[in-house]
Amino acid sequence: MTQHTDLPSETLPTTVRDFMAAHVAGNADTASSFLAEDVVLVDQGETVRGREQAHAFLRDAGSEFRYTTEQIGARRVDDTHAVVTVRLEGTFPGGVAELDYRFALRDDLVAELVIANHDA
Repeated sequence: MTQHTDLPSETLPTTVRDFMAAHVAGNADTASSFLAEDVVLVDQGETVRGREQAHAFLRDAGSEFRYTTEQIGARRVDDTHAVVTVRLEGTFPGGVAELDYRFALRDDLVAELVIANHDA
């Protein structure tokens, strides 16, 4: 995976920036360190609960494909919510996807992360 940082994301909370950097680099251990113990992670309708299950999900999701990741959008909704939009291109079905990573933070950790198709 590669990441292109064409858009400034300094308005995002540090937790979100650091999680995304680790996640895009494929470092599930580091990415998971930004998750609350009781995190809820939803990806395309599949829900996992708790840091341990989320770690396994982040480690294994998409591992059967080769793809690149480009950040194409970032916005802070309020003090505890942010959205990062990424474009994936690779060997998965369809070859291209734009996804929103919707973060809810609590105590500087990710309490909820919903990954869903980007709403144009």
